[in-house]
Amino acid sequence: MPTTHHVRVHRSEEHLPRSEQLAWAIAEVATDRVEVPRAVVDMVVNRIIDNAAVAAASLLRAPVVAARAQALAHPYTPGATVFGRSPQLRVSPEWAAWANGVAVRELDFHDTFLAADYSHPGDNIPPILAVAQHTGATGADLIRGIATGYEIQVDLVKAISLHAHKIDHVAHLGPSAAAGIGTLLHLDASTIYQAVGQALHTTTATRQSRKGAISTWKAFAPAFAGKVAVEAVDRAMRGQSSPTPIYEGEDGVIAWLLDGPEASYDVTLPARGEAKRAILETYTKEYSAEYQAQALIDLARRLHRRYPEVADPEQVERIVIHTSHHTHHVIGSGANDPQKYDPTASRETLDHSIPYIVAVALQDGGWHHVDSYAPERAGRQDTVALWHKISTAEDPEWTRRYHESDPAQKAFGGRMEIVLTDGRTLTEEIAVADAHPLGARPFEREQYVRKFRTLADGVLEDVEAERFLDLVERLPDLGTGELSGLTIAARPGLLGTARTPKGLF
Repeated sequence: MPTTHHVRVHRSEEHLPRSEQLAWAIAEVATDRVEVPRAVVDMVVNRIIDNAAVAAASLLRAPVVAARAQALAHPYTPGATVFGRSPQLRVSPEWAAWANGVAVRELDFHDTFLAADYSHPGDNIPPILAVAQHTGATGADLIRGIATGYEIQVDLVKAISLHAHKIDHVAHLGPSAAAGIGTLLHLDASTIYQAVGQALHTTTATRQSRKGAISTWKAFAPAFAGKVAVEAVDRAMRGQSSPTPIYEGEDGVIAWLLDGPEASYDVTLPARGEAKRAILETYTKEYSAEYQAQALIDLARRLHRRYPEVADPEQVERIVIHTSHHTHHVIGSGANDPQKYDPTASRETLDHSIPYIVAVALQDGGWHHVDSYAPERAGRQDTVALWHKISTAEDPEWTRRYHESDPAQKAFGGRMEIVLTDGRTLTEEIAVADAHPLGARPFEREQYVRKFRTLADGVLEDVEAERFLDLVERLPDLGTGELSGLTIAARPGLLGTARTPKGLF
């Protein structure tokens, strides 16, 4: 049975043994070399494919070009690979984690887990894989490390809300990635404990990165956490210590950044000998948009087919989306961000605007990771007119289902009410996205591979795409040195078409 750890703030004069600290409990989970279930192994493979897919589609985007240029300024042997470049070209692992983390995150198109807080657990993979390549780890080692990263992040996300205090969700990613690297390298609990503390201490930033006019930093934030996790492990391995107790201290994270000196949390982690299965609770995206938009895009696609008049702003009086607190306040009209209705807003802002996303999906009957965000698409007169007739409203029942612990009841959708100018009202609802494990078209290996081939089309040569897929599907059996092939090299000449900005390095 899982073990629940009661976590509260302790005054400095109180003695809190490290064995009773959350960072130590995390480290103990990371050192438990329990067998990895077959379903977890298969899902790890799926998510490595998923990350490579979305990275391929982002290789020419400005943040990815900038991050790649920074990484390439730090060559290292043995080092780790960088998405887009030849596997023979190696950079220092923390910089590989940085560049690859940005490539994975840029399009907001990989996996998600939502509970008390938000997360993209696939962000754990770039730093853990970079260290695995650098150290010559095996495929089995990598699988164990990734399973730990997902487990710790999901468990923290279930128990501790960061967003309620306007702290960015990557504060759970630094500790989870550090723990995953610790598992990968077979480190002892004392070393992992120090790395977890350092990684948390250095990744607590505000959520302004996801508010108002959202900048390109949105993609860099998780990559920064991954880079910091690699560096934290390196320092801890050299015998350096971290602030302690990092969660429970009188001036620690809980006391001053979260619920305050009187706060407490119950964090449930796997017991000794219990398999790390949390990756199976996570879900990927079929569309390049905030996860809460996934189900509503599917609903809009259906409405487009059944009621084509809903695409015409002249025939629509108003559209109200009744949904969860999070959807309403973060990507809906409840955010009170005028930028969410601005046709000149950045792509990062538009992918956090459910009114925009629903307007386009109603008109186009689908969603495209590039075309749906194009400036000319956002500025189309009939789209702007429809878009400005769409609002969201919080519904307590959808909020309850958003936080439901039972996966069969947990939902991220909503109810759409469309009032037409002819007096009719159309009401339709959807609980989960079609691609969700409980959805109409759940993603299995076939869908992950299809997503990869679709997004790699025109970016990778066919032989390169098939080489990568063949290798990753043999992940459990890969030996020392073979993990260097878990990257993708762009077709000749492609990367040269992007202007590389000049920086310090």
